[in-house]
Amino acid sequence: MKNTSLPSQRIGSIDAYRGFVMFLMMAEVLEFGHVAQAHPGNAFWEFLHHHQSHVPWIGCSLHDLIQPSFTFLVGVALPYSLASRLDKGDSQGTLWYHTIRRSLILILLGIFLRSMYRPLTNFTFEDTLTQIGLGYPFVFALGMRSERTQWISLAVLLVGYWLLFALYPLPGPGFDWEQAGVAADWPHHLQGFAAHWNKNTNPAWAFDRWFLNLFPRESPFLHNRGGYVTLSFIPTLGTMILGLLAGQWLRNSTSSGFVLRRFLGVGAALVAVALVLSWIGLAPIVKRIWTPGWTLFSGGMSFLFLAAFYYLVDLRQNQKWFFPLLVIGTNSIAAYVLAHTVVGFIDESFRTHISPTYDTLVGEGYKTLISGGVVLFVQWYILYRMYKKRIFIKI
Repeated sequence: MKNTSLPSQRIGSIDAYRGFVMFLMMAEVLEFGHVAQAHPGNAFWEFLHHHQSHVPWIGCSLHDLIQPSFTFLVGVALPYSLASRLDKGDSQGTLWYHTIRRSLILILLGIFLRSMYRPLTNFTFEDTLTQIGLGYPFVFALGMRSERTQWISLAVLLVGYWLLFALYPLPGPGFDWEQAGVAADWPHHLQGFAAHWNKNTNPAWAFDRWFLNLFPRESPFLHNRGGYVTLSFIPTLGTMILGLLAGQWLRNSTSSGFVLRRFLGVGAALVAVALVLSWIGLAPIVKRIWTPGWTLFSGGMSFLFLAAFYYLVDLRQNQKWFFPLLVIGTNSIAAYVLAHTVVGFIDESFRTHISPTYDTLVGEGYKTLISGGVVLFVQWYILYRMYKKRIFIKI
């Protein structure tokens, strides 16, 4: 759905933060891992490579914060979207129609993008868009409830999901590790009570072995190689609830200083609680299955990022500095689709019309920086032209 105008009262920090998140995703084309491999022992490139990759299991890199940040910002934007529609006089029925339609579009778009270049539709539901789509009707319903109800819902959701894993039996002596797609001696296995949140030996994995095989597939689903699961949408909803709370505080606050301190305080508290729970082995921080510990940790980090952007963009009135990110952030769905569809086309076009080896201009070891930089610039320029023509893709 195309929208040719921006809402009249946009918060620059929200768009800048969203633009930063989408930029990190689009910048995957730079492939720092290739550069690091070409320069073994170089701490700078190793650092960039680490933060452009997902950690194997427990812990966090900057790249791991892309999805929760995008999800958090869906919640942040909801109070503004809801207020705008109510101001236009939309009925409850109309609001729910738009909500369900948006949810279905997100789910189907996620499946479509994951199915590109495959012989069959790839019915998978752990993608960012599908996860948001599955949880969106629930966070919308909570958006019309009191803050107390939202906090209670968050607590019930996280404790309930924690119990689901904690009560699921650990693998016994006869467990078929080959079916799980992970070795029994995988070095990233958690030990003790935390082992309930190990890769492909948990209830969410067991659910997917039933649920995903209800759809047509090239071969029966046994496991996800990365350990990602459909049921992550439940704690992902928790991330959206935290964003919803942030959006309400931001929209309703009469003191910019107070809301900034609130973001910083809540963010620091959530991160601290998550680290303690993970350290004692009660709730490990694992992004791939979106553990309750991860919901708290990534939610806290999202509060801190939002606080930083709110201070720099809105309070200090530095929107011009963040213009490149605003271009991306105001058209995040378009940016997401571009990043998943036109990368190969742009690169091949340059190889055809410029040179098959145009990316080796400064050496083989840096070629992904050249080809990736070209792709990144072309994608940004497309978004810039859309921005100038006031073409904004909304769902």
